Amino acid sequence: MRRTLRSLAMAVLWPSFLCSALAVGCFFSVFHPDVLWEWSPMAVYTVGFFCFWSLCALSGMLTYYMVTVPDDHNPPF
Repeated sequence: MRRTLRSLAMAVLWPSFLCSALAVGCFFSVFHPDVLWEWSPMAVYTVGFFCFWSLCALSGMLTYYMVTVPDDHNPPF
């Protein structure tokens, strides 16, 4: 069964969103934003969340790619 690009994106982005929310909570419970940068705490939380989200999404996409490509002669991307 071949997935559409929309379902593939949601299969990767939603779990990475949840993982990044957990990672931000763990990271910022140890490090305070005022110690890291001179920005406002909300800006540091936002940038940190998007960095963790992109890292988790990249990890999920790489995992999906490595699982499906060896078996599929028409890779999804």
